[in-house]
Amino acid sequence: MPGHDSDLSHLRVLRVLRIAITAFFALDGFVFAGWVVRIPAIKEQTGASPGALGLALLGVSAGAVVTMMLTGRLCRRFGSHPVTVVCAVLLSLSVALPPLTHSALALGGVLLIFGAAFGGINVAFNSAAVDLVAALGRPIMPGFHAAFSLGGMVGAGAGSLVADSLSPTHHLLGITVLGLLVTAVAAPTLLRHEPPAPPDRPLARNDLESRQDDDREAGPRRLDGRTRGLVVVLGLIAGCTAYGEGALADWSALHLEEDLDTSSGVAAIGYTCFALAMTIGRLTGTTLLERLGRTTVLVAGGATAAAGMLLGSLAPSVWATLLGFAVTGLGLANIFPVAIERAGALAGPSGVATASTLGYLGMLLGPPAIGFMAEWFSLPTALTSVAVLAAFASAIAFATRHSAAK
Repeated sequence: MPGHDSDLSHLRVLRVLRIAITAFFALDGFVFAGWVVRIPAIKEQTGASPGALGLALLGVSAGAVVTMMLTGRLCRRFGSHPVTVVCAVLLSLSVALPPLTHSALALGGVLLIFGAAFGGINVAFNSAAVDLVAALGRPIMPGFHAAFSLGGMVGAGAGSLVADSLSPTHHLLGITVLGLLVTAVAAPTLLRHEPPAPPDRPLARNDLESRQDDDREAGPRRLDGRTRGLVVVLGLIAGCTAYGEGALADWSALHLEEDLDTSSGVAAIGYTCFALAMTIGRLTGTTLLERLGRTTVLVAGGATAAAGMLLGSLAPSVWATLLGFAVTGLGLANIFPVAIERAGALAGPSGVATASTLGYLGMLLGPPAIGFMAEWFSLPTALTSVAVLAAFASAIAFATRHSAAK
């Protein structure tokens, strides 16, 4: 039965592609978390003041934002699979550079490179994941982002364990070696196979090459204003989610320690509750999407996060606050991956790039915005902005439900 054998072979290809793309998501989270936990040691090594360190850290954001839109074009020209592999190599190599610097200026320079690789791989592997989601016909996007979250938790945990025994140079060099090994194992699968076509629109290899040739000659595919507007809306939804992630990463511990008088150890649990709940939410995201649909998950997720963050920011007790942070993580868990997947389905790599850039800007703007509002009002009041934006994401997801579903 040639047709049956062909179908089985196609399913095997999709399965190995899913494993390979998942590995790159996990690697990205692991590498980034490994760098983050060594920031205090790098600060001491460079002798940077808090202000100078803040400016240097902006290099990561600047490099990522600038590169994201460019990566969308590179994915159109060369394909998302090769671009993912190249960015993974650059990410693995660049994470070893910060410990080699001895000034804030030099640190900012190498973080531009690291941020460029980080931004590039996020657009590339999300584009690859969007193609695979379409080919499988199942909403598996949250699973990839769960791998990123798990990789980040493992990277942060491992970094905490070795922080006292390994220098930043040896620790981050070890991450480089591990990153290159994972890339060497997973890359052949991506390089051997083209991005799969949706089952209702089969595309032969020679047709794909012809379309890529046309793209090279004609440039990026033109989008109508309605589609472009929907992609921007989806980017705003992603940005609202990322705003909450960035705010809780930087301010949850301080809120618990200063506003609720907890110990440093208990304060550190706050973000762990949020991150763990988000990971669990993403691991169950495919099941939720299959049973409830995108719109319900987006609307209910935003509303849940808003309620959770109101509890987390305004509750007078530690345990209620921790519960609020966990509920917020569950609510936000699947909003970002669903928004990115839908943007990619509407506009390809360019849609992924646009939505990812807006999402990353949300994460970039969250922590300083919370800081400014905390000075004007109070930190608990400032943290309610996370609830406001989650509710906003829920509202615009509901308002655009018919358009985004087409």
